[in-house]
Amino acid sequence: MTTRKHPLDPHEPEGRSETVEAPESRLASSMEGKIAELESSLAEAKDRYLRTAADFDNFKKRSRQQQLETIQHASADLIARLLPALDDLHKALDHKPQGVDESWVKGLELSVRKLEEALSAHGLEPIHAVGVPFDPKLHEAIGYEESTEHPEDTVTSELRRGYRIRDRVVRPALVKVARPPELPASDGESTA
Repeated sequence: MTTRKHPLDPHEPEGRSETVEAPESRLASSMEGKIAELESSLAEAKDRYLRTAADFDNFKKRSRQQQLETIQHASADLIARLLPALDDLHKALDHKPQGVDESWVKGLELSVRKLEEALSAHGLEPIHAVGVPFDPKLHEAIGYEESTEHPEDTVTSELRRGYRIRDRVVRPALVKVARPPELPASDGESTA
């Protein structure tokens, strides 16, 4: 004869109630693991999103800056081609012949002024050279002048005006730079 134990038999070990709870605790720990994994994936995705958003924002700023620079300097080539004509007009005014009608000269001066205003509306400005220290970024030295009036390496005269558009040099100024006078050469002979 076999004896059956009643499920609530006090002599039965409590393993049965543990087997019921064990799957629930395994399920809970499994769910907690899944939640932690999903939170980690969410954090990584959020980090990627923030980096991508920052990269895109930086790209937009760079693109805007490049576009602005392109617009600002788009006319620099055309302006550089017009500068020799402007130089010639200034030379014509500086060397006007005797007996020329003054109204004609005034008209030419007005035309030169209008051209300069049109070019300055696009950001063109002359580079001031005379009396300032020589700067190889702004000036092109083509000679020296001995001078006691100016400190060494100071621009003494401007042979051709230089121009820039905002921070970009379109054409450097052609200048002469001060140099201290050379001392007279001695023969090396001493008189006694």
